[in-house]
Amino acid sequence: MEVFFRFLADYEILIYLLLALGGLFSFRWVWRSWREWRNAYFGLEREFAVRRLGQAVGASTLILALACGVFIVVSFVVPGLPASALLGTPTVDLLASPLGTLVPDSATALGVSQAAAPAAGQGGCVPGQLEITSPRSGDEVSGNVEIIGTVNLPNFGFYKYEIAPAGSENWATILADRKTGVGIKLGDWSTTALTPGDYLFRLVVTDNQGQLLPPCIISVRVKGQ
Repeated sequence: MEVFFRFLADYEILIYLLLALGGLFSFRWVWRSWREWRNAYFGLEREFAVRRLGQAVGASTLILALACGVFIVVSFVVPGLPASALLGTPTVDLLASPLGTLVPDSATALGVSQAAAPAAGQGGCVPGQLEITSPRSGDEVSGNVEIIGTVNLPNFGFYKYEIAPAGSENWATILADRKTGVGIKLGDWSTTALTPGDYLFRLVVTDNQGQLLPPCIISVRVKGQ
């Protein structure tokens, strides 16, 4: 089930576009069926027109329900899942060690980049427009972390923030929102389910045309409890 939720979160925009295309055809079907029903004079003709109208309304309702379902899952269900549930299997295997803790030497042996994380402002961070001010790049975090930053861009659509183990491109979405402002609380990040180690944390913005902007990326180290 977590894989399905992650699929919806990753391809949310594409799913909306496909549903919108299907909605255009279904609503056109409703309009034509309604006109046929209005112009029908004979009983059998009106019966067929009503049947087609019912089918068209049913298809339109289904598409609308699917769109609402995707929105609810991505906006409310996915953010409530633990981060570990959103991390793919390769990530878990990469971070795992026989003792359950990845120490610096074993991380190097596995080829995992550590401490070679981007500095603050690298990877699309723009002061006053798109940045993460807390935690800062290089900080050590644990427990529940409050994310403070700035999202102040023209043609803004929504943002999401994601994590990945250092040296990996297996990004996991933690939360999405549509708040804008300078130095505001963007959300909370629970690190309790993560294996201690180095992670990349990025803030990704999508504009109102569905285009992804360069993400703001920082590095953090998750400490054990």
